[in-house]
Amino acid sequence: MADIGERIKARRIELNMTQDELAEKVGYKGRSSINKIEKGFNDLPRNKIERFASVLKVSQGFFLEDEPKDMTVEDLCEKYSNIRPVHMRRFPLLGEIACGEPIFADEDKNSYVMADMDITADFCLRAKGDSMINARINDGDIVFIKEMPMVNNGDIAAIIIDDEATLKRVYYYPEKSRIVLFPENPAYEPFVYTGEELNSVRILGKAVYFMSSL
Repeated sequence: MADIGERIKARRIELNMTQDELAEKVGYKGRSSINKIEKGFNDLPRNKIERFASVLKVSQGFFLEDEPKDMTVEDLCEKYSNIRPVHMRRFPLLGEIACGEPIFADEDKNSYVMADMDITADFCLRAKGDSMINARINDGDIVFIKEMPMVNNGDIAAIIIDDEATLKRVYYYPEKSRIVLFPENPAYEPFVYTGEELNSVRILGKAVYFMSSL
């Protein structure tokens, strides 16, 4: 483990990164955890290897004893045209969003999802239920939302209804003062709101990206 710790330290210094900065980027509370890993006192947890690789811009093989020690992400990108580096950032995860029936959207600003910083979203929600499966959004998927007060007809959006949230495809008919929220599953009926009922409906934003687990 000492050899891996030495490699982590060397790569960190090469990137002009302090132990405090590395600790924050990989999810540790302080530099002491990084210091112990670099000195070989603590093993590198398997669930942290992907995060370390992303932050240090190396392949996961960098942390394996029998892999080449000088193959960085940049090297892989040069060698293989279908590989590109992923630069990560934190997106706030705002509770759950219903894909069957609306549920309370409990905002938890202490929860975040790490994802590609190129995603043009302001926050994300975890889908719940199966009403959006024909849009390939399944139970447990992370849906990224670009905040906006109105979306185009046919867009999938996160909508607050009173104090509850749902994810649906939106169709608005201003001449009839009507909004229809369509599920992507024929087992569910659309939600229809007209007249003064529209005051209880607020669009949080447009769904621009979703992330599923394999």
